[in-house]
Amino acid sequence: MNRVYVCSCFAVTEKHVKEHAEAGACTPRQIASACKAGTDCGSCVKRIQAILGRGNCPRRELVDQGMPALAAEAADAVGVGAVAEVTDIADVVELREAA
Repeated sequence: MNRVYVCSCFAVTEKHVKEHAEAGACTPRQIASACKAGTDCGSCVKRIQAILGRGNCPRRELVDQGMPALAAEAADAVGVGAVAEVTDIADVVELREAA
């Protein structure tokens, strides 16, 4: 198995960063909140930025409305015990309406 480490301080791979980005992380700070990458020596922040790209953040609209952007934050916000129950924004909206 070939792993490309983005953050050697916390053994975070490119795959991890991409998974967090798919879950809604749009910035290096949100990646750091999700997996600590970029919080120690900081040498990986530029690589994280490159992986995230410069495109629009599909979750920015949610943040502007005061809603959580990451699945883990969304699960906490609606009181869901397991993040696995939240796979996309539709789940967040559904759970928020049910709460």
